[in-house]
Amino acid sequence: MTTNDESRPDALDASGRRLDQIRLTGITALGYHGVFEHERREGQTFVADVVVHLDTRRAAARDDLAHTLDYGALAEQVAAVLSGEPVDLIETVAERIAATVLASGVVQAVDVAVHKPHAPIQVPFGDVVVAIHRDRTKLPAAEPYVPRPTEAEPVSRPVPTSTAAFPVTPAPGAPAVAAALPAAPWADAVVAPAPGGLSVGGPDTRSTELETIPEAVVDGEIVTDALDQAPDGPVEIVLALGANLGPAQETLREAVSDLAGTPGVEVVEVSALARTSAVGGPEQADYLNAVVLATTTLAPRELLRATQAIEHAHGRERHEHWGPRTLDIDIVLYGSVLAVTDDLELPHPRAHERAFVLQPWAQVAPHAVLPGLGGGPVGALAATAPDRDGVRWLALDWLTAPIPAVGNDTAAVPSGPRPGPEVLDA
Repeated sequence: MTTNDESRPDALDASGRRLDQIRLTGITALGYHGVFEHERREGQTFVADVVVHLDTRRAAARDDLAHTLDYGALAEQVAAVLSGEPVDLIETVAERIAATVLASGVVQAVDVAVHKPHAPIQVPFGDVVVAIHRDRTKLPAAEPYVPRPTEAEPVSRPVPTSTAAFPVTPAPGAPAVAAALPAAPWADAVVAPAPGGLSVGGPDTRSTELETIPEAVVDGEIVTDALDQAPDGPVEIVLALGANLGPAQETLREAVSDLAGTPGVEVVEVSALARTSAVGGPEQADYLNAVVLATTTLAPRELLRATQAIEHAHGRERHEHWGPRTLDIDIVLYGSVLAVTDDLELPHPRAHERAFVLQPWAQVAPHAVLPGLGGGPVGALAATAPDRDGVRWLALDWLTAPIPAVGNDTAAVPSGPRPGPEVLDA
């Protein structure tokens, strides 16, 4: 097997146990990748081998495809990448395949080998292979495969046929591209975890497609990007709140009230309150943390400015990176927008590994799914987050009642997983 040679260690789960594997070898398709004109014109055969690392026990125990990977869908999507939009490098093809596989929330790691047996090399050779290993700590440098829409499947907005690199805005004023998924990220239903992701079967899953938001809008001399555009209707958002200076519970309570009073924002649900140990930065006091689910008609940057104004009103100062703070409000999710700009990344780039966000979120929305390559079912991410053991629940009714004094760890534990520590910027 090309992609899993004897020198490569097996992929492990969060407890250090070896994951199971699904292997597909010899997936073959005619592609048009290469740097030479004749490669783009005439095409040639490309072959891919894929090893998927995951835990298959739940699927086997229930004999249910919904809890494992549909390798038939995997083979079709890998072949579609091989025969899809031409690129110069098979390294890019390998990254696209890896991104497509990791878009499934059940997959923890993947090995991909792309073969180019008819490469234009002027000496005798047997094969050319690019082999990569990607997991949720070393994400692919590409976006998942997105099917082309057919004439029978009209779309209201353009659907990209490429799997270009994750969008980045290099400098203020430069155009930014943001991708949006129509599925609600914290709705109380099982949702496909990422655009173009592999189907995991079962009657409760639904697929999503990747759509593009218009790149840049010029209004007079002002150039804005997609994150400055107001949505057509209310968008679901997830906000993470944290504080460890001053009267933290009172500050968080007032921050929730401030959010509810912000024009264009409607608070839907607030998690239980947790006391957490600080993660990163200097030695400092424990934090109080909570997650707010809401809807908004504000543009992403309007929402960012609104949350920063609330922070400022409560004395937030940014003198020390990861230092203590009176209030921190992070935008974890804005609908299903995927974007990277100088001032705002969506979803939050560290949300998938921060239990202090994931576990309160899972407590109020057990079936929530975090989109993007680092994402997956929020409950599963919360259960394996590295900081999951640094927390104590404090109160369910903390918005109306005082919490126990600091140091009192006997408060009742609410239903759902335990949250994790600190604030999202740690």
